Amino acid sequence: MSTFLGVGRSARSDEERSLRATLRLWCLSAIVFTTLSVGSVLLLLVAVLTLFQFRRMYLALSTWIGRAVLALWGVRLKVVGALPFPRTQTVYVSNHTSSVDMFVLIALGLPGARFFLSGFLRKILPLGLIGYVTGIFWTVPQEYPEARKRIFARAAATLKRTGESVYLSPEGQRITTGELGAFNKGAFHMATDLQTPIVPFYIEVPPAVDPGLGLDVRPGTVTVEVLPTIDTSEWTVEALDEQRAAVFDALNTVHQRRKAARRQ
Repeated sequence: MSTFLGVGRSARSDEERSLRATLRLWCLSAIVFTTLSVGSVLLLLVAVLTLFQFRRMYLALSTWIGRAVLALWGVRLKVVGALPFPRTQTVYVSNHTSSVDMFVLIALGLPGARFFLSGFLRKILPLGLIGYVTGIFWTVPQEYPEARKRIFARAAATLKRTGESVYLSPEGQRITTGELGAFNKGAFHMATDLQTPIVPFYIEVPPAVDPGLGLDVRPGTVTVEVLPTIDTSEWTVEALDEQRAAVFDALNTVHQRRKAARRQ
């Protein structure tokens, strides 16, 4: 009898933990969405009052939205490595493993940097508003190569004119296999075309924090390791595969080192 009672109590305890976890997820998601909504409306108001003339200021303000969301999740951001970030035009690239990455990127405050993000995200109204004000370049899936070429060409022309920096994810999507995904060519075409340096950085989201493709972010510390700047002044389109592989190898070295450290 006592065995059955113990099993019953254990089952009820598991159900209670599951219920609490579900309630936490829904409550936090509602608070995060509200924070994003308020932040995006305030950002739009500032942009309207300043006649959309100060994108760098809007980018800086959006940084605080990203930091507020991380704080709500209980996520601390630790940045190490080759700092500070350059103040000149730069192409930033990183790995992309988790839903939390987007807010980490915003919270980093990359100087004067616009972003390439999936066009799907602008369907989420607060993110669409933030993207509209800060000048995000919305992309389409890999299945539409011609449309992607046009998007990248227009973005390159814009960046040549404005001198702004830009962030792209070479993997193109969240990779949850535990390894780096294959790198697309877009970021490296962009850097070659602009003749601007690349700054790679590695985002480490610990398993205890990582929501993967979901939104169930748990408290903890996300570490961003910034790698040394890569000079692209002598890059050529003909050597693009080799140049892409060199950046992949640099980030994969950090990935393997940090993965080995977690196993110890």
